[in-house]
Amino acid sequence: MEDQNQSAQNTPNTTPKVTGIGGIFFFSDSPKETREWYTKNLGLNINEWGSASFESRNIDRPDEVNSLQWCPFKKGDAYFSPSQKGFMINYRVQNLEGLIEKLKANGVTILDDIASYDYGKFIHIMDAEGNKIELWEPAE
Repeated sequence: MEDQNQSAQNTPNTTPKVTGIGGIFFFSDSPKETREWYTKNLGLNINEWGSASFESRNIDRPDEVNSLQWCPFKKGDAYFSPSQKGFMINYRVQNLEGLIEKLKANGVTILDDIASYDYGKFIHIMDAEGNKIELWEPAE
């Protein structure tokens, strides 16, 4: 029985689902000044992409470091389209392909195709309230 439990613990969970928040993005009238204000007053370190990165450890896999990106965008930036909202959340997911199949079966609006980069795969969807959502499966 112990060998079966050990084997089950070593098998990666591939259930298509959200596993955390990957980023918080919002509109700003002046992104540069907004970043400077947060740096000066709250100590955020801004990286070369104009965002702050918050790192944390995965409680189930302590060797794994996760990050959350925070970034102001110029008000009206097309990256948020077709949403009319002033924010977008990036959710970290596992098994992006499986999740997309589930979302399609549930009638969720899928805005684009999966885009792959060396740091992971991305796709955008719309929720029932008209919020654009970015889904991100980090690279292993």
